[in-house]
Amino acid sequence: MKVSTTINCSLDNLKLVRDFIRKALTETVDCPISTNEIILALDEMCSNLIIHAHSEKPQDKIQLSIEFLEQKKIIFEIIDEGEPFDITTFQEPDLISLIHGKRKGGLGIRLVKKIMNEIEYFRVEGKNICRLTKVVNG
Repeated sequence: MKVSTTINCSLDNLKLVRDFIRKALTETVDCPISTNEIILALDEMCSNLIIHAHSEKPQDKIQLSIEFLEQKKIIFEIIDEGEPFDITTFQEPDLISLIHGKRKGGLGIRLVKKIMNEIEYFRVEGKNICRLTKVVNG
């Protein structure tokens, strides 16, 4: 089964993303902790795209699809046409530097990488595709 939604690039629409994911996962994921981790990861990815790749331009769009495979494997795809950003090559800031520098931000991608089992990024015909795979236990 595969479901998808498209949102405009406004931070106000992140609630729509979270609600869409929660609804899609209700029949497949029995563990509330896993559900909340997945929502956190995708909320982070979408908010980064909205802010950094699209400069919060509401006329721009992000498409999110969720595909449910066998053995509790779920594939999330985020497709957009904003500035390219390859999460797989992003060098996470050192935690000590973040703490001592009192810098805001820099932890979201680290969380996404911890939560998801696999992350892929590629471009096809001017579109950025970020594919996140999660195998859930409950």
